[in-house]
Amino acid sequence: MKTVECNNLTKFFFRKAVLNQLSFSLEENKITGLIGRNGVGKTTLLKMIAGFIKETSGELKVFSQRPFNSLNVSSNTIFVDDQMSFPPALQLYELLEVSSKFYPNWDMDLAQRLFDYFSFDPRNYHKRLSKGKKSTFNAIVGIAARAPLTIFDEPTTGMDTAVRKDFYRALLKDYLARPRTIILSSHHLEEMGDLLEDILLLKDGQVKLHMPMEEFKEWAIALKGSADLVLEWAKGRELIYKNNLGVNSIYAVMKNDFLPEELMQAKEKGIDISTVQPSDLCIYLTASAKSKEGIDHVFHHR
Repeated sequence: MKTVECNNLTKFFFRKAVLNQLSFSLEENKITGLIGRNGVGKTTLLKMIAGFIKETSGELKVFSQRPFNSLNVSSNTIFVDDQMSFPPALQLYELLEVSSKFYPNWDMDLAQRLFDYFSFDPRNYHKRLSKGKKSTFNAIVGIAARAPLTIFDEPTTGMDTAVRKDFYRALLKDYLARPRTIILSSHHLEEMGDLLEDILLLKDGQVKLHMPMEEFKEWAIALKGSADLVLEWAKGRELIYKNNLGVNSIYAVMKNDFLPEELMQAKEKGIDISTVQPSDLCIYLTASAKSKEGIDHVFHHR
């Protein structure tokens, strides 16, 4: 069953297409990573899925319904980001109690244990928390709600490394116990790579790649060696990224559609072959024409 279905989804803001003919679907009970550069339309897409804003054209269905102003979608979805707002007059423990009445699958015991683990003062107020603490509290609500569709948009903003690791671990353990559809948008792909089952990569408001994470890890390959030799080897193939390492040495990343015997021949000719980290591959795939030249290009004067 598909939890989210998009068909030629388009969203304009001030006559500019933020999302342009977006088509994809998300299966239920999977964790999908939504990846892309800032300004590519990730938050816009997530808010449309959550029913906060409506599309300009195309079709979007969540639980087989149009999500905008849908009570069913709203009651079965939670959207967690650093802009979450709560009643300012309520203390933190009261916010947990209110949440338990709003989300049908709410687990108060889990919420309380996470609340204690992260050392929150139940008498404190959300507006008084630091940025990292706000994100941590929001994450607790997102996990404990156990909504059939759980959306995290940059949920670790302000968290230190240790807390981020705890968050990802807690999310994974609860997901394994209570599977649901989770969309996780974050810049920390290197930290959450083992958590994701699928990856949805956006570029220029469109889907660049959508595939299982295990396939994405093998999607590209890196070749390092003599520039003439590597570029000759890359001829006719999709060159994703290249970096000159010296006078006549190059590091090149390309789509891994080589046959095993071709890779063996490349090694015999002196080309070093290695895998590409998923976080690096995301950067290469979403780079603009200018950024592909690298920051060093800015300092090259005529």
